[in-house]
Amino acid sequence: MLRTSIAIAAMAAGLLFSPVSQAQQLQGGSVCGERDKFLSHLGENHKESPSAMGVTASGRVIEVLTSSDGTWTIIMTHPNGITCMVAAGQAWENVEQIALGPAA
Repeated sequence: MLRTSIAIAAMAAGLLFSPVSQAQQLQGGSVCGERDKFLSHLGENHKESPSAMGVTASGRVIEVLTSSDGTWTIIMTHPNGITCMVAAGQAWENVEQIALGPAA
């Protein structure tokens, strides 16, 4: 499992970087690049596609990409347009949402 995550990060690093995004990687310790390249790479090589998303208070967009094989990747796009991989792994499961009470 860990080996797959490391392999995904290494492949993304090799395919996605320009000199500017390498500087971003060194500053934040994350794999960063263009969102479209992440989506293309993860779709073509891992059959992952967006399955959930949300916006943080600071305006960052968080996306979860998953595959039918259970692989997953979480990416975050900053307001300046730079996308960074946050985490990746295997054995993703969708869980049934349970209402915690009446709708407000």
